Amino acid sequence: MTEETLTLNRGPLTFSALAMGSGPLVLCLHGFPDNARSFRHQLPVLADAGYRAVSVTLRGYEPTSQPADRDYSLATIAGDIVAFLDELSAGTAHLIGHDWGAAIAYTAGAAAPDRFESLTTIAVPHAGRFVNEAVRFPRQLAMSWYMGFFQLRGLAERVVERSDFRFIRSLWRHWSPGWAVPDGVLESVIETFRQPGVTTAALSYYRAALAPRAFTPAARAAARFPVPVRTLAITGDRDGCIDTHVFERLMYAQDFPNGMHLERIPAAGHFVHQERPEAVNPLILDWLSR
Repeated sequence: MTEETLTLNRGPLTFSALAMGSGPLVLCLHGFPDNARSFRHQLPVLADAGYRAVSVTLRGYEPTSQPADRDYSLATIAGDIVAFLDELSAGTAHLIGHDWGAAIAYTAGAAAPDRFESLTTIAVPHAGRFVNEAVRFPRQLAMSWYMGFFQLRGLAERVVERSDFRFIRSLWRHWSPGWAVPDGVLESVIETFRQPGVTTAALSYYRAALAPRAFTPAARAAARFPVPVRTLAITGDRDGCIDTHVFERLMYAQDFPNGMHLERIPAAGHFVHQERPEAVNPLILDWLSR
């Protein structure tokens, strides 16, 4: 099946996307450090199953989608996703997100539940719960050291970009231990980060999430938001970014009033949908068809 390249819009910003197939819309959202090619194993499978599968390049991951106001808040990016549904003439869609894409999926599902038939979230638990409750897990705090480091504006950019993005290569190794990343995959990601402004944009997601205003009592209470869209949550049991047990502990059934199902994939790390598509894809197809 032929892969298409699309251009999506929100105000003055333009976003590239990859698309395959026709039918009900399935929108795929990548994470950090990654790009729209993250779902190369899912797009053809979804298309063959009768869906219109679209993998979007998120805000800031190309110069044309970097906003002048530098707004990389989850609420604003969730607004991008709803705008894409309108751009694609879709009343509703299924939403699949990995890493930051998962955090965006929870937020979009909570903000506009009538626009989503289902969520599939990969590698990141409920976004508000994670930001506010990860401190209860010393192992997870140690694993999340980079989130604090990314608050060091300028220095963090220099370190990430040093030696042809050695930092990114190291993250992939540690987050998916034992996985031999296929030739060309990391090269594609690093080519994305070589574009002007992308490193700062990607780190700005973390800066927005950990801004002081996110930890006021009112903000902490609001972070326990319900997600009234049925949700399939997938974690790899070797995830070196977010511990699989922490993932499961932070997925509270009461946060998902329309249902939530957890799946832990053995012998897989953070990039589980790329490492073990033969295990992940049937789960996604089954969830979408329910």
